[in-house]
Formats: sequence, structure tokens, C-alpha cells
Amino acid sequence: MTVEMTDSEKSENYRVTAGELRQFIERFERLDEEKKTIAEQQKEVKAEAKARGYDTKVMRKIIALRKRDQDDISEEEAVLEMYKEALGM
Repeated sequence: MTVEMTDSEKSENYRVTAGELRQFIERFERLDEEKKTIAEQQKEVKAEAKARGYDTKVMRKIIALRKRDQDDISEEEAVLEMYKEALGM
């Protein structure tokens, strides 16, 4: 036996869903704005570091390394050294 929904019930479900959807979208938009603000702040920090004489390209590499597992870094460095030796570098 199937239960039919009245137009009023369908309309109520739609409003709840639309309201929930709106909340998700607004949250996403707020997070997007926060992300832009953070990106601007990161750009300012890099500019300040560069103005003080730091190499920002190397800084980016260090930041990437700090995010990785130490064992992975060690393995990659060992392979790099092996390749360099093989090429006489």
C-alpha cells in the first residue's frame, strides 16, 4: 500500500529541503571567503619574508616537506642521492 502525500506535505518538505540547502550553500560561501582571506594573508607573509631576504621558493619546499612523513622524505632523499651518484653529480 502506498501513501500519497498531499500538496501541502510536499510543499512543506520542499521548504525544509530548500532551507537546508540554503544553509549549506551559505556555509560554503563563508568558508570560501575565509579561504580567500587566508590566501591573502599567506601572500603577505611570503612578501614580508622575501623583503627580509628569505628565498620564498625554498620556504615553500620546506613547508611541503614539513607536511610529509619523515620516512617518506628519507626514502626520497636516499633515492635522489643514489641517482646523483649514478650520474656523477
